[in-house]
Amino acid sequence: MSSSLTPEQRSQRARIAALARWAKETPAANAARGQSGLLEKFRQQVLADDPNVAEPELSRRAEAARRLHMQRLAFKSSRARSKIRAAEAELSELDSPGKGEAA
Repeated sequence: MSSSLTPEQRSQRARIAALARWAKETPAANAARGQSGLLEKFRQQVLADDPNVAEPELSRRAEAARRLHMQRLAFKSSRARSKIRAAEAELSELDSPGKGEAA
């Protein structure tokens, strides 16, 4: 059945499943579980770079790696938004009557 669904229908089905899940679960518990998993990922990265690092330095470095990751995501998002705004401005100029025409 799933092979006969359009991309839009698959997206709708996924949204329905997500809403059904959130109707039954506490979002805070899932968020906490996700955040702890993410922090554990950074702890493992720190240990891969320096297997001899001990607490509390391990926690400090893992938190720094998490902040680095989030800052990189924010930077990428900012760049993407700038590109979109520039493209929209360019389209707006092309659509405006009298713009770009010689007088």
